[in-house]
Amino acid sequence: KTKIMSNPDAEAKKELGNKAFAAKEYDEAIKHYTAAISIDSKNCVYYSNRSACYGGKKEWASAAKDAKDCIKVNPSFIKGYYRLANAQSEQNEFEAGLATIKQGMAIESDNPQLQKQMRQIKAKRSSMRRAESSTSAPSSNTAMPGGMPYRNLDSSISKEVMDLHQQLVATTKEYRMVKANINKAQNGKRSNDLTKSELEKLPQGTDAKMYRGVGKMFMLTSRPDIMSHLEESIDKDGKEEKDLNAKCEYLERRMKSQQQNIQELTKTASSE
Repeated sequence: KTKIMSNPDAEAKKELGNKAFAAKEYDEAIKHYTAAISIDSKNCVYYSNRSACYGGKKEWASAAKDAKDCIKVNPSFIKGYYRLANAQSEQNEFEAGLATIKQGMAIESDNPQLQKQMRQIKAKRSSMRRAESSTSAPSSNTAMPGGMPYRNLDSSISKEVMDLHQQLVATTKEYRMVKANINKAQNGKRSNDLTKSELEKLPQGTDAKMYRGVGKMFMLTSRPDIMSHLEESIDKDGKEEKDLNAKCEYLERRMKSQQQNIQELTKTASSE
């Protein structure tokens, strides 16, 4: 393993970040890791840890960027490849994720964490492809996950596998809709935050006319009313994003369970 030299001041910030991360206070942790990076931008661990924070927030693009910076700073730091592949997989960039893992395994070929991650990404890629290509229930001649035709199965097992496959398709579609709604809520919150920030820069008592969008119309509105409306919208979008993230996590668990159930039935059928 590569020995990483540490700056004491930066390490103090990192420790604060670690405590916040352990408490799942990701924004607070990001602040401390960012401070550590500003002190010592050549320590790959700080980028890796901040990447994990963005992952905790489901902000996978930011997680990927920090992971890339981690690898750039220290190409021999294996966890950087793991962080990047994970972020790529969460964005359904399966080929990029597998390529990242291969880069990491070129450095440490027997790394068990990367080996396990490669299997997981391949399984997720296969399940996603099956879900995307399935538009109706498979016929009796259709091959199930694992390559074994349904017709070669006991009728009760065949029906169970087909039912699970259709459930996986439905869950995958619902998952994508939730992800789209999360992005919509995040964009709305960012837009309102920016507008609120710009309004706060205006001096109090300004006589500038202000308008608030209502549907396709714009209504002349007082500054206090606009600020109140923005705060309500920001709170609403934040709550919606939180609820959607919880639903997204639930759907991820359900998809994983459905995939495992199909795989277990496949193994059972293959061994009989």
